[in-house]
Formats: sequence, structure tokens, C-alpha cells
Amino acid sequence: MRHRGLVVLLGALTVMSAAWVARAPVGEAAAAEAPRPLPFFYDLFTFRGETPTTTTVIASFAVPLGELESERADWGRRYRFDVVLVLADTALKSVTRTADSVYARLPGSLDADHLLHTHVEVQAPPSGTTVHRVIMTDATTPGIGQMYSEVFPIPDYSGDELMISDIALGLPDAAEGWQRRDATLALIPTSRFPESSFDVYYEIYNLPYADWYDTEVSVARLNREGEVRGDPVTLRFSDESVADEDDVLSELRRVGTSLDRGRYRLTVTVTNQRTGETATQERRFEVRGWGEGVTMVQANPRVWEIAGEGR
Repeated sequence: MRHRGLVVLLGALTVMSAAWVARAPVGEAAAAEAPRPLPFFYDLFTFRGETPTTTTVIASFAVPLGELESERADWGRRYRFDVVLVLADTALKSVTRTADSVYARLPGSLDADHLLHTHVEVQAPPSGTTVHRVIMTDATTPGIGQMYSEVFPIPDYSGDELMISDIALGLPDAAEGWQRRDATLALIPTSRFPESSFDVYYEIYNLPYADWYDTEVSVARLNREGEVRGDPVTLRFSDESVADEDDVLSELRRVGTSLDRGRYRLTVTVTNQRTGETATQERRFEVRGWGEGVTMVQANPRVWEIAGEGR
């Protein structure tokens, strides 16, 4: 079983470095300002890749409006920032990189804690020694930005044993967002979840079509030391596999119960009834609770403006 704990970016658990990238002045941001960091939140998720030699890696970013500079727009404020994801493995001599721009035009009355969130996706070779680097820079004002870096093992999902992908969490009833197979998920970094229901997406690999399988989904509350507090909430059910020709079964489920503020561990266990094989995956997340709203904005390889709508 793979396990990767929650990455909390403010007051990080590991030593991370900060940097900023200077950009040419734009519009009303031309006035010189002292460089400053740009704290943001992020998560990484992995799934079976587009080819047998790659893994799909998705980075979800979120930043409060109050951390960004803005420009006047026709009916509100315009926010612009750039995101970069780099996956580097010196042993494999492999570097995967994407740089994307995000534009949002929003009402000027929104709270400073209102979140803008976006995501990017790349294909990278599996490796246990990959280092990831995520960067966010304010495109409105030069000298505002931050970088986080950490070792990030990329799993290999190409085997033939029963496996479960990462567990991705998102806001419910998403009309737009990250699209995977028949699912659409409004990905939110798992350190910023609201006190409300949310969607859970994962994939089961190498579960043959028509095989019956059991699934157990449990949500356990954790204390500061990461130990379980009280009894987990557990759901169990049986289904017949409708996996595609590649033996991939995608699951989109709803956690319909509002959770109190705190830290949690969501665990998914799948058992093939015919073979007895079992696979387990987990994801830790934190419910912060907020009423300031959130807006999903598409990240684009080239700059173009998009009007966001708050939720």
C-alpha cells in the first residue's frame, strides 16, 4: 500500500524553499513593489498513464484572492497568475514540465479568503526518486511568487495485480473541472476542504469485467499526531465489475455527510471475490470550513482571459 500524507504549505512539515520570478510591469501594476512571497496550496494526484511507460500526474492549485494583486476590470477586478509544475529525476535523466496561465475576472466585493483554484496535468515516467517543484507567480505585479519542492515518488500502475490509483477529492456537482473518463471533478487541495459533502474519485486496475468485488470506504478522524480518534464511519458494498477492455474501473462516489473541522483519513479497500486479491489506498485531508466561496478557473498553456463565477 502506498501512503503519502497531506502536504500543508503554510507551516510546511518539510523544509521547502521560496522564490519569486520577476516579470515585466503590466497595466496599473507598473508601480514598483518590494518582492514578496505568494503562499498557496497544492496537491498532487497520480493515475495510470496514457502509455504503459507513463503515469498521469495532476497538480491542483488554490490561492486566496487576498494573496494576489489585481487590476480594475469593467465590472470588478481581474486576477492573473502563472503556475508551473516540474517533475525531475536525475537518475533517469528525465524532466517533465508544464507552465500555464490563469486569468479570472471577478466581482470586487468578494472576500480576501475567496479561493481561486485550478489544475494542470502531465505524463511522466514512474520513479521512486522524482523530485517535484511547483511554482506560482503573480502575473499582475512583478516580484510576487513562491516555490515548493519535495521528493515525490511516481508509482507504476502498469502491473497486472489488483491496484487502486490515488484518491482525488473535489467539490460536488462540478459542471467543469478536471475530466477523467466519464467523471468531472472540481479538484481542491486536500488541506482546504469545506464543511460539506464532497466527491471522491479513484480507479481500480486489473479487476476483470464481470468479476464481483467488495468495496469498503471508511473516513476516520485524526488527532494532531495522526492517530485515529473515535470510530471511523464505514460503508461497505458489493458490485459487479464493468471495467473497460484495459481492466480499468473508474469510481466516482459522494461523501454526503458534512464533517466537522479537523483532520481525516479516507481509506478505500477493494477485494476481488473470485480471486481473493485485495488492494488498499488512502488519502488524508483537512476540513477547514469557509463561507467565502471558491471559483474554478481553467489553466491554459497560453494566455487568454476567462470570466470566473464564484460558488
